[in-house]
Amino acid sequence: MAHLDIGARVAPQQLTTIDGDTVAVPDPDRLIHLQFRRYAGCPICHLHLRSIMRRYDELTAAGVTEVVVFHSAPEALRRYQADLPFAVVADPQRKLYTEFGVGAAATAVTHPRAWLAAARGAVGQRTISGAIGRGEDHFGKPADFLIASDGRVLARKYGVHADDQWPVDEILTRAGQFHSA
Repeated sequence: MAHLDIGARVAPQQLTTIDGDTVAVPDPDRLIHLQFRRYAGCPICHLHLRSIMRRYDELTAAGVTEVVVFHSAPEALRRYQADLPFAVVADPQRKLYTEFGVGAAATAVTHPRAWLAAARGAVGQRTISGAIGRGEDHFGKPADFLIASDGRVLARKYGVHADDQWPVDEILTRAGQFHSA
């Protein structure tokens, strides 16, 4: 699967959220932090997204719009992610995953950091953690993209294991670099 290079242009599109709203990628006025997660009940994703949620006001103040994509169906995402204050997009056919070069591998769950995050994330979930639905799998890798208003990929990270994504401080630092440039 081909990765997107920094400087590549993302085609404008309107993504439908699990709430039925639409979000523009790219956004004409703000940076987009487009993050690809794994499946709806993923405890690692749960843990990471709660860290984003806790600092959501900082991200918004920094000019960043959060958009999170899962390879799960909308109804599965509503059970686990409905309380998030940012856009959550279902992509069960993995069209966006393919477009952005986001893949999967069994090694996604073999790293010790992934196991630790899964255990910590499971503690914080209110529903059965780790459960996967039809078409979902445990082997997805995360990915992060910072996209400019003109569609250019300003920065990107393809995770090598399930808990390998940008923390909030990294997102804020990268957003600050591009706002001051």
